[in-house]
Amino acid sequence: MESLIKVSNLSKSFKNIQVLKNVSFEIEKGHIYGLIGHNGAGKTTILNCILGLMDYDGEISVLGKSPYQERFKLMQDIAFISDVASLPRFLKVKQLIELMKDIHPKFSEDKINEFLQNSNIKLQAKVKSLSKGMLAQLHLAIVMSIDAKILVLDEPTLGLDIINRKNFFKQLIDDYMHDGRTILVTTHQIDEIEFLLSDIMFVRDGELILNCPMEEVADRYTQLILSPDSLEAAQALKPIYEDKQFGQTIMLFDNVKLDEITKLGTVSTPNISDLFVALMQK
Repeated sequence: MESLIKVSNLSKSFKNIQVLKNVSFEIEKGHIYGLIGHNGAGKTTILNCILGLMDYDGEISVLGKSPYQERFKLMQDIAFISDVASLPRFLKVKQLIELMKDIHPKFSEDKINEFLQNSNIKLQAKVKSLSKGMLAQLHLAIVMSIDAKILVLDEPTLGLDIINRKNFFKQLIDDYMHDGRTILVTTHQIDEIEFLLSDIMFVRDGELILNCPMEEVADRYTQLILSPDSLEAAQALKPIYEDKQFGQTIMLFDNVKLDEITKLGTVSTPNISDLFVALMQK
């Protein structure tokens, strides 16, 4: 599989504070990666390094280029969404489209007009008059109208209500992935993007603590709701996380044999939110 992004031993410090510590991973073509962590974990700093917005220690290759040294060329093949608030609110939608035509050589006016025809967004409307949901639609329409190989999303639905967040990700799948492009998205709203991810990466205190395909989660991690009187036997198998919910003890295990724990209670695959909580507290 072709790797579009290669990150090796990435580190970054601000003054005397190290915010990234030897982070390494690869992003493969046609996959959707979730970069997940608490606020301040280092997610946005990783993206800023990949996008060439800051210097760093270590090595990064994006589409065969150094992002910090060749950012102008690189950004012709990358579309980036940070926050819908970054759109210039004083412009009309039509003026914003004209601006995009001037600043990005791979922006298609035909493509965005086709997208907007299926929305309630009017060309003569001012950006500042649009609702948050419409702003998210417009922002997504803009980046989808760029013939980019990689889409980078940094908390793209921050501030949107749950309906508009779900609509955003549905449009993302329906209208972007049909070309088999590549997506890297950061978020802490794990439940809402789990369904679209092919791979997950967890960041904790500037370190990458998990990097695996979604199907590997089911093979590697097991959740156990304990039967009465099985606590001691389950703890002997060294769970990575233990919690009590509604009077029941729940444990998560990493690479444990199923035949060792099926007799101890009810076994299932943890969802990504439960796995995130477990690994963040380890």
